[in-house]
Amino acid sequence: MRRRPGCGFFVESAIAIIPARFHSTRLPGKALALIGGRPMVCHVAERTRRARGLARVIVATDDARIAQAIAATGAEAVLTRADHPSGTDRLAEVARSLEAAIVVNVQGDLPLLDPGMVEGLVARMAAEPALPMATLVCALRDEAEWRSPHVV
Repeated sequence: MRRRPGCGFFVESAIAIIPARFHSTRLPGKALALIGGRPMVCHVAERTRRARGLARVIVATDDARIAQAIAATGAEAVLTRADHPSGTDRLAEVARSLEAAIVVNVQGDLPLLDPGMVEGLVARMAAEPALPMATLVCALRDEAEWRSPHVV
């Protein structure tokens, strides 16, 4: 790990990728849904950028509208193919072109993401190099959540 002044730890090749597509199955246009007057994916990108330890934050999207919205946040957007069956496939397309020891998959519909969760994950992955990629998750608490098609 390397240190950046005033930023705590920093893994030079730790990257967060946020897959975001416009044609969401459950809610088309979800990535651009306004929350407090700003697109949801922008909230996610900005909160991810607050996580210490990341060299880059990239939004992987198949839609120019999402890429344009992201440009205002200071995060990067990379256009991907539109035919990916999942966000993980979209992430993989982008990750293949990068030199990264650590890739963190941040879901594009987490506008209240706690940057500390990403920091903790990057620190854990830096300590355990055999973990090349990860996704933040939380435990399901009851059977209704487990059975819901809206809970991934």
